Parts: sequence; structure tokens; C-alpha cells
Amino acid sequence: MKNIGLLCLLLLSATMIAQNEQSISGPDGKLLLKILIEDGKPLYTVTYNNELMLDKSPLGLHTNEGDFSSKMNFIAAVQDSTSKDYVQEKIKQSQVSYKANTLKVTLSNADEKEIAILFQVSNNDIAFRYELPIWGETLACVVEEEATGFNFPNMTTTFLSPMMNAMEGFARTTPSYESGYEADAALESNNSANGYVFPGLFRVGERGWVLLSETGVRSLYPASHLSNFESGMFHIAFPNAEQNNGFGSTGAQLGLPGITPWRTISLGESLKPIVETTIPFDVVEPLYEASQDYKYGKGTWSWIIWQDNSMNYEDQVKYIDLAAAMGFKYILIDSWWDEKIGYDKMEDLIKYAASKEVGVFLWYNSNGIVNDAFMTPLNKMNTSIARKKEMKWLKKMGVKGLKVDFFGGDKQETMKLYENILSDANDYGLMIIFHGATLPRGWERMYPNFVGSEAVLASEMLVFVQDVREKEAFYASLHPFIRNSVASMEFGGVMLNKYLNKGNKEGQERLTTDAFQLATGVLFQNSVQMFALTPNNLEDVPAFELDFLRELPTTWDETVFIDGYPGKYAVLARRHGEQWYVAGVNAEKSAKKLELDLPMLAGKKISIYSDNKKMETRMEKGKISQKGKISVIIQPNGGFIITNSQVMRPGVK
Repeated sequence: MKNIGLLCLLLLSATMIAQNEQSISGPDGKLLLKILIEDGKPLYTVTYNNELMLDKSPLGLHTNEGDFSSKMNFIAAVQDSTSKDYVQEKIKQSQVSYKANTLKVTLSNADEKEIAILFQVSNNDIAFRYELPIWGETLACVVEEEATGFNFPNMTTTFLSPMMNAMEGFARTTPSYESGYEADAALESNNSANGYVFPGLFRVGERGWVLLSETGVRSLYPASHLSNFESGMFHIAFPNAEQNNGFGSTGAQLGLPGITPWRTISLGESLKPIVETTIPFDVVEPLYEASQDYKYGKGTWSWIIWQDNSMNYEDQVKYIDLAAAMGFKYILIDSWWDEKIGYDKMEDLIKYAASKEVGVFLWYNSNGIVNDAFMTPLNKMNTSIARKKEMKWLKKMGVKGLKVDFFGGDKQETMKLYENILSDANDYGLMIIFHGATLPRGWERMYPNFVGSEAVLASEMLVFVQDVREKEAFYASLHPFIRNSVASMEFGGVMLNKYLNKGNKEGQERLTTDAFQLATGVLFQNSVQMFALTPNNLEDVPAFELDFLRELPTTWDETVFIDGYPGKYAVLARRHGEQWYVAGVNAEKSAKKLELDLPMLAGKKISIYSDNKKMETRMEKGKISQKGKISVIIQPNGGFIITNSQVMRPGVK
């Protein structure tokens, strides 16, 4: 009898352990996620190839209807699988096949209210979200805080960008995701008071890499970020209360049943799955149909180099002519156009651009209520009535898109404004670029007329700040692995003036080579690219460089990681149709020799753009070996491109 009793006790104990611990792996079995409950707290761990990547990390929410992070009990678990194939022109890969195993765990809290967590695990990505049911007669709740954490092993180093202070900087317009990065920082050094923006990259010693982000954020939730490193880990953090001039909740107002955005974890032994991930788009769907077939491409932009003084009719004609000469689709006409050119003359300018087969993007201030940004047009985008009236005129004039600037932060209040602008713009056939803005979180797929956001220390800071110019190569070697890995990045670059001003004779000297600048046109992915060329470049830049830019695509069918280390150098390959572009930049202080394996170009004729020791950019013809091997040397602050596109003329600068 004693033996039978002991056996029953052991079976009961085993059952309880099984109930309180669930596991799921990716389709190839290498990525393993475990969910467990310890002392009433839901936790998870992540291993890859049997190596621990995330130790026991907390899960859960705090809401005004109860705490769902402690005193939790296991109710049920259901495993399944999911797959889908989709086409998406505006991201790094045009045709995507997504396969994942799923685990839905249902838990209850001390008040016997239930909550579910849905996990989707593919070969190199984990996406999970919280699902809140109706509780009795309760049909609404406020998510006040999220307990989700990320507990990395001690040897981990970080590649993070601090969240900016709220209501500071130019015209109190921060945060705008325009901070720099520290590479390979120790965990305990991450003590920014405001935490760190998504995405965040982590190197787990020799075990591999992890990229954290989120996707599926829309009007129903705030955008979140990483906390500072405290109590041995990072947590999901909601917006600072001071954002949006202190107006609006920092939490989420949810109708029930309701869901949170997806938290995403991309990982692998190398940087390849980080660069090539499509998880931000795999788990979201379009929120509405495109009102028309939007056309993507390159454009010119006077403000970035010629600044405010270029907001006049005559200079904009010069930039329209520049776009036409380069075969670009668009011109972006920036702030103050309504005052310095005027609505009537703008009609004439739009007609002139159309006669040159150049479409027009116009700049707008996003608001007039959340910061002190004074540039106009103002108060045209932040209310429905004014916005629709303006967009009706824009459609009548044949404007192709808008660049909307100076948003107030990450609160749900601001997420509603983003979505309202996008939705209304689609009704009037307008594409949208956001500037001074948050990170796009799956928006390329969710919103058919969204064509990019800044959300990076971008080209304008190269004009304004010497430190940014000195670190241009450093930041460029980070973006393919971090910021641009999860979303489009409207950088506004490819600067070919030697000095970043209209005179181009003295002042803000560019410290990178022409080959470096051309390479960023490949490395930085965005479906509509406003390049920083100037009319004088038609005369003072070698023809082979201009020919390269004329033919350079802005949409890609495939992206492949080739080589690199964040903060040191980066080499990617992108394919458009049958044309491959392999591009790299070097952020180190000395020339870097690389032996590259390029099977996609094996046996093919190529054009190679690179720099000689004098930092002069040249273009040569060649052929890749049948084995696909080639040796390249990247000069410091330099770059290279290898392409099988054969339209360019050889030359040297």
C-alpha cells in the first residue's frame, strides 16, 4: 500500500510539473521555447542549438482589472502550427513563406480571471502576444504595465540606442528615435533613465545573436520600448508620461476581447537570421486595401543640402529638372512651401513636375498641439476635418505623397494619429513618409500606402553635427543589423557634395567616400528613397556614379547577409529581378580585406565600385569565378558595390 501511495504521489507531482511547464520548438527543432510557472509567476526560457539565449524571464500584464503577472495558475495549453505565403513589395524580400509552430497557454490569476499568451515559433523567430477575453460583464480594460522581461546570460553585450528625453531638443519635439548607439556594451552599463528604443541587438558571447522588437502596433495600443537594465534584466516599458506634452495615458485602452502587439525575438548563431528576418511582417495583415497601385522609386530633395532658403519656386524647378535628368520618379518639397511658394504657385509647380514625369511629395507638420514645431503647413494633419479638406486638394492637384513630421511620442494617442493619417491618405491616393517619428512596427504590410519612416539619426544630422559626420561609417555599419532589419528606413542620404551645403566649397566636409555613399543606397532599404543629390552633381560627379544611381532599384526581391560585425563593417546582397547588388562599408580605422563567397554571382560579369588608397572612387569591369569567390578591399570610411547590372560606364574619381 505504501508503494502504491508513493507511486500515486509521484504521478500527481509529474502531472503538476507537466501542467506548469510547456515547451515548443521551431520546425527544424533548433529553437526551443519553454513556458513555466514558478511560485505563481509565469516565466519563459529560450535556447538555440541547446545553448541558453534567454534565462528565466517574466511574462504577464498589470491591468486596472487585475494583476496577471503573479499568483497565476495554469489552465490549458494548445499546440498547433501555422503557415502562409505572401507578397510584399516594400520590404527586404518580395515573396515570403512563413512556417511556425504555435502554443497557446491559458492562465488564471488570483481572481480566477483568465488570460492567454499565444506563441509562434519559427526556425529563427519567436513572436508572442497577450490575449484578453471578456471577464463577466467587463468589456473594457486599461493595460497599465507589462511584466514581460528579457533575462540574458551574463556574458551578453548590447547594441542599443537610448530613448530620448520627452519634450526636449529642437522645438520640444523629442523623442524622435534619433539617438546614437553604443556597440558591444556590457549589460550593467545600460542605465539610460528612459530606457532604449526598439529594436535592440544583443550578442550572447560565442553562442549567437538576439534581436528584440515588436510589431503590429496600431491605434489600439501604445508603442513600447526596452527599460534600462535593472534587477538583472530588461523589461517592456510604456511611454514616458511627459511625451505628447503630458497629454494622454501611458498605458493601453483596450476593448475586450483584446490583444496586445506582438513581441518579437529573432536569433541564431550568426547575424544571418537577424538581417534576413521577416517576422515583423509575418504575423500581421493589411488593415485595408490599397486605393490604387502605388509606385515606388527615387526622388530629389532640396532641403537636405540647400536648406530653408531653397523653398522658392525657382530652386524647386531646378530640383525637378534634376529628378528628370536622373530618371527619378519624385521630388520632395519640404517645409514652408505653403508660405514661400504658396498654394497657387504650387499648382503651377506640380503641373511643371508632371510635364517632366516627376511626381510631387509635399511636407506637412503633423500637429499644432503637442510641441513647439512652428514650420508650416501647420494644423492640417491633426484633425479629421482639416486633414480631409487638405487631402481633397492634394488629390485634385495630383500630389503623389506626403512627408509628415514632428510627432509627439509613442502614446496610444499618437498611434491613433499615425493610423488616421495613413487611412485618410489612402482614401485620397496618397503615399505617406513619417519623419521625426517612431519606429514602424509592421506598417509596411499593415498600411498599403505607408512608404517609410526616418526613426534614425539620419542625413540631416550629417549636415548639422560634426560628431555625426565623424561617426557616419560607424552608424552605417549598424543599421543593416538593427534599425533597418525590422523596418524601412527613410534616411535621405547618398550625399555626393564634398561639402554638405549649397556652395560645396567649404564648411561641413563629408568624411566618407563616394563609393561609401553609393553603397548606402543599397544597404539602406526603403521603397521610396529621397536622395541628397544637388543640381551641381550633374556636372561635378563622374558619369558612372550617376548612371549607377539612375539604375539603382528601391524595391528588392531578396536580401542576403554576406559578412560583417555591427559597428565595424557590413556587407549585404540584395536582388531586384535578375540583378544582384552586393554592397559593403567599413567603419574601422584601416583598410579591410575580405574574402567574399557570392554564389549568386558565380561565373557572371560584374561591375565593381570601390576606392583606391587615395580614397578615389572608381568603377571596373570584371568576372566572378565559377566558385563565386572574390577578394575586396574596403578603405576606412569607404565602401564598395559589386553588381551584375551592366549599364554603367567605367571611370575613376
